[in-house]
Amino acid sequence: MTLDSADTAAQTVLTRLKADISGCDSGTLRLLLTEARSHNGWLDRPVADSLLKELYEIMRWGPTSANSSPARVVLLKTAEAKARLEPALKPNNVEKTLAAPVTAIIAHDRAFWENAEKLFPHNPAVQLAFKENPAGAATTAFRNGTLQGAYFMIAARAVGLDCGPMSGFDNALVDEVFFAGTTLRSNFLCNLGYGDISKVMKRSPRLTFDEVCEIL
Repeated sequence: MTLDSADTAAQTVLTRLKADISGCDSGTLRLLLTEARSHNGWLDRPVADSLLKELYEIMRWGPTSANSSPARVVLLKTAEAKARLEPALKPNNVEKTLAAPVTAIIAHDRAFWENAEKLFPHNPAVQLAFKENPAGAATTAFRNGTLQGAYFMIAARAVGLDCGPMSGFDNALVDEVFFAGTTLRSNFLCNLGYGDISKVMKRSPRLTFDEVCEIL
């Protein structure tokens, strides 16, 4: 494999990063995962558009296969936008969603491959491969869009926001209302804002390593 100057520069940056930082400190891990909580109650505190842009600037660097980057995010902040979403929500999700400063529709684009020449320039042939295989493209879009949804939540916590992810809604209705005539499909919803800690309940258990993992 022949390396150009950009490849060499990228390797230098990564080498320096690994030398400077061997892993996350305990405080960062607590904030992002081990002590972070999903929120159902929200403070009456707005979320600045600039912070949402900062969130995306972090999220977009998470890896996807063939750099496909199929996630598309619709950020609902206004009462009018929330009203369009409300009919698709299950009853127990209405109040908290209307109260959240932001509700993100985490979606994916089944025609993500149209960006292959830009995002995967060293092998643009993947564009044709996905174009000729719509089922494979749909699976790839869902898989990698879901990955990016997880990056979205980690990035949100990293910039100081709280998250309330939800799957209790009518995907088909959301697609009809927000994505009609497009190649976008909804995956899940995620409320964003500053959580009301007084409404947090005790944490549910998690499965242990031995229950989930197998080393061969």
